[in-house]
Amino acid sequence: MRGLCWVTTAALLSNFVLAVDRSNFKTCDQSSFCRRQRATPEGRNVYVVVMSSLHVEPSSLSMQLLNLDTKERLQMELSGLRGNMVRLKINEVNPLSKRYEPPIGDVLVKEPEKDNLHMMLSSSSSVSVALGDTTVVVNANPFRIDFIMDKEPVMSVNAKGLLNIEHLREKSHFRVNKEEPAGEEEPAGEEGADKEEENGEKEQKEPEKTEEEKATDDQDRDLWEETFKTHTDSKPKGPSSVGLDVSFPGFEHVYGLPEHADSLLLKSTKSTDPYRLYNLDVFEYELNSPMALYGSVPVLIAHSEKRTLGMFWMNVAETWIDIRSVIADKTMFSKLVDFVKGDSDIPQIDTHWFSESGIIDVMFLLGPKPNNVFQQYAKLTGTTALPPLFAIAYHQSRWNYNDEEDVASVVAGYDEHDIPLDVLWLDIEHTDGKRYFTWDAHKFPNSVDMINKVAAKGRKMVTIIDPHIKKDDNYFVHKEATEKGHYVKNKDGSDYEGWCWPGSSGWLDFLNPEVRQFWANKLQPDEYVGSTLDLYTWNDMNEPSVFNGPEITMHKDAVHFGGWEHRDVHNMYGTYLHRSTFEGQLQRSDNQKRPFVLSRAFFAGSQRYGAVWTGDNTGEWTHLKIALPMLMTLNLVGITLSGADVGGFFKNPEPELLTRWYQAAAYQPFFRAHAHLDTRRREPWLLPAEHLRAVREAVRTRYSLLPYWYTLFYNAESTGSPIMKPLWVDFPAEKDTFAIEDEHLVGSALLVHPVTDAGVAGVNVYLPGTDQVWYSVDTYEKFTGGRQHYIAVNLEKIPVFQRGGFIIPRKMRIRRAAILAKNDPYTLVVTLDRKGRARGDLYIDDYQTFDYRQGAYIHKEFILEDSQLTSKSLNPSQSGFVTKSWLERVIVAGVTTKPTSIKLTGNSVQPQQLDFTFDPSKQLLTIRKPGINIAEDFVISFQ
Repeated sequence: MRGLCWVTTAALLSNFVLAVDRSNFKTCDQSSFCRRQRATPEGRNVYVVVMSSLHVEPSSLSMQLLNLDTKERLQMELSGLRGNMVRLKINEVNPLSKRYEPPIGDVLVKEPEKDNLHMMLSSSSSVSVALGDTTVVVNANPFRIDFIMDKEPVMSVNAKGLLNIEHLREKSHFRVNKEEPAGEEEPAGEEGADKEEENGEKEQKEPEKTEEEKATDDQDRDLWEETFKTHTDSKPKGPSSVGLDVSFPGFEHVYGLPEHADSLLLKSTKSTDPYRLYNLDVFEYELNSPMALYGSVPVLIAHSEKRTLGMFWMNVAETWIDIRSVIADKTMFSKLVDFVKGDSDIPQIDTHWFSESGIIDVMFLLGPKPNNVFQQYAKLTGTTALPPLFAIAYHQSRWNYNDEEDVASVVAGYDEHDIPLDVLWLDIEHTDGKRYFTWDAHKFPNSVDMINKVAAKGRKMVTIIDPHIKKDDNYFVHKEATEKGHYVKNKDGSDYEGWCWPGSSGWLDFLNPEVRQFWANKLQPDEYVGSTLDLYTWNDMNEPSVFNGPEITMHKDAVHFGGWEHRDVHNMYGTYLHRSTFEGQLQRSDNQKRPFVLSRAFFAGSQRYGAVWTGDNTGEWTHLKIALPMLMTLNLVGITLSGADVGGFFKNPEPELLTRWYQAAAYQPFFRAHAHLDTRRREPWLLPAEHLRAVREAVRTRYSLLPYWYTLFYNAESTGSPIMKPLWVDFPAEKDTFAIEDEHLVGSALLVHPVTDAGVAGVNVYLPGTDQVWYSVDTYEKFTGGRQHYIAVNLEKIPVFQRGGFIIPRKMRIRRAAILAKNDPYTLVVTLDRKGRARGDLYIDDYQTFDYRQGAYIHKEFILEDSQLTSKSLNPSQSGFVTKSWLERVIVAGVTTKPTSIKLTGNSVQPQQLDFTFDPSKQLLTIRKPGINIAEDFVISFQ
């Protein structure tokens, strides 16, 4: 919501100046472990496999790695995972203390099922195994792992020799400075005399240290404590970072690693800091930067015309990733395969991953196609839970709607101006003095009545609940949390304290299952007095944001449940809150109603608990533009229910910008308008008339497409596939699509090119697929694929195309809220491919409960081929679920010849001729009122 550092709200309002203060956030050079790991020299190759330690099981290889310099040992396990994945784990053989690994069920849904590795070759110098079509070769000296597909290397681990695990050690056993070993006595006897003689008189003054020696001493001190600005971070376990390099020969394009306000295609970090993953509250974030933002998903996807691969670095501590574009060294592969014939250069992407603590735990997703990678990752961390229908409709928010009268006025305004609305949001000012789970008794004295009046129109409400708890002995949440010891602790065992919106605050320790249950209980109507089951939740500031903390977050030496330091678990804190709220909403409805929770912070697996958004964006054209790659990146790593604040959180967007933002967001998964306290009111009816018309049309278009969106979310829950996706996902061999980020697909049927520049008369749209035909959704004009088209635009519309060969279900009767249209009829929009065929599906359930998991749903498949449109059920039982919705219209684009007649047949209706019209200039056939229930199987035949 609002990253204000430690300034007060009053100060902000009196001096509303926006710019990220980069000095509040570390660079790699200011992060000692990042600096050390990044300085690891390439090609040092200090680790070898101790082949005598090799232990072979059907699904795994385990072995020890020896550091030739230090003689320290690591334990490595390489496992095959079901679904064409390989897992690599590396840890110390006997660590001084246990290193953190996320418990099963927190990041991973469950312990991954193993798959057999077939032994191919074992010798004194290497071991080779096969998983499906992939050969994995472990080289002993130097240690290195290569993945071979179709006789080509596609991934290499430790090819650069950057494996580096900082072994845990006692402080007294490490040199504090370079003059003498800590705790070691002066040399004695003859040997001591000899030393003294060599070094001159004992009393002789030591020479002045060079700048390099001083820097080394400073770095040594950073191993045990580190200072940034006014904050000193103690490190009782000393240095504990882990690092590893992974290379992708044959690849030029890599994606992923949210969250960054940067391009879809990940860039080389040769001249910049690495990409940083460390959940932070960044006030008006910078664009085109590798700086960390609110969430972290350490997943990288490599894509080429031949194949798609992925890797998931499962570490929840602060992480940095370097990326380089290089030319592959073919001599490195000569013993493995004939990598390439001829003298052509082979591109390669080198990546270097390093985290502050934990172990190396990497899952390699072997594809080989994009959808295979998405399914593989979904097996590990889960999919986006099917949201209730209102969650994917339109939401209106502001910091803040002032009182109950203001809420009623805004809701009425949407009805008056014929704009659909499903959810009205309240920010922090609705509370009693920033005490969450409370209401301001003067502004919201009758909250239950207010919520019920909104719900009577088919709508919901959302209130914000943040993780910082006001330290007030009269505040029931604080009182109970203190008594039960539920707060995060300082290193001395006292309750951690910092500053946030309420002033002095404590932070609940959501790593503790008891605290998660405590929080879930607070969401029950008997404890959250003034709430109802129609009130849902927004979790903000959960990075966590601490206004007076280092980098505006929690101190790393704070202590969590189990004795883990905050440094070990930082990137998971927000997800634990998200999960706790999700579970509280489940509990309050006795596990009957699907929750809805919006979170700002996230990690891998957050998709299981609800929506995220891109945080404190700004009402500028550049922020509208950057939202597209940011949201596509989130979708690529499984976080599909995601969006960006319409209009930007900060500043006052001009009418054209706000209009274009609504038009873009109408085709993005999570659709919410939100604005800062100090901005002008932005309800659509405050716009000039022409802009209001365009915004109304954009929102209504979203509602007409809700059957399609809802079906996409159902399928995404099943498969883990993205919903808002880059073009290359569906056109993986078309290199022209690989860097496109100003347009996207919604599912596989719609292509959207938002207008993201002011005052333009037209845009260039690339339509992929040389064998494809695309149709304008407004005019049904046909366009050929595999090339760019100039499309004229006006204020009313943005370019949207339906792909030939697809059928999209729509509802053309627009109600004031989505659920009110549940029994309304459907229109099927059919766009034929070059062979006159099309296919699509429609999913229907009660839109709010979990009954669909017991089969209470309708799932229809529509196929048009050989002049017949056939509807058949993909869930024949339907478990008694029924719908009153019927088929009102079928629109078929791309019909070259007018039919002589059209006949409907079905199990419950007599065969009948249907009315239709045909427009030869548009090649458009419209079939009117088939009238059959949409749940029934039927055939519409064209004669």
